[in-house]
Amino acid sequence: MTKYEEGLQLIEERCGNGKDNIIALATIALEPNADGSPRPYVREVDALYEDGVFYIVTWAKSTKMQQIAQNPEVAFAVSGQWFSGNGVAENLGWVLDPKNSSIRAKLREAFAPWYDSANDENDQNCVILAIRITRATVIKDHGAVCYHMDFVNKVETEEGRIR
Repeated sequence: MTKYEEGLQLIEERCGNGKDNIIALATIALEPNADGSPRPYVREVDALYEDGVFYIVTWAKSTKMQQIAQNPEVAFAVSGQWFSGNGVAENLGWVLDPKNSSIRAKLREAFAPWYDSANDENDQNCVILAIRITRATVIKDHGAVCYHMDFVNKVETEEGRIR
C-alpha cells in the first residue's frame, strides 16, 4: 500500500461511512481588506465525506455561495480529525433535482437528527455544495506521521504540493 493509499484509508476511517463531519470551510470575501488584499472568511458547516469530496447542504444565496461563485478555491479543516487541505467548490444545484437523488439520500441519512428542521427542500435555493479535494494533509499520532496528499495526481507529495 502506498503512503497516499494509507492516507486515504485514514481519511475514510475518520470521516467516511456516512458520518456527519463538522468542517471549517474557508472562502475569500467578495470585498478586499483596507489594504486591497483578499480577506479570508471561515465558517463551520456539516459535511458528508465520500471518495475525495465533501458534500454540504446549504442555501444558494448565502455569503459562502456568493463567494464561491466568484472564486471556487476553498480551504477546509475537519474538526478534531487532524485533516485539512484545499479544494474546488461546485454548486450541484437544487437538492430535489433528480441528478442529486443519490447524494441527497446519503445527506438526509447522515444529517437525520436535524436535516428537516434546518433545510427547506421545497425552496429551489436549498442546494448541494460539493468540495472536491485537491490537496490535503492528514496527521497521525500527534504529528509522528504526516500524509501530504495530492488528490489531483493521487500521490503523496512534499507538504501537500501539487505538481
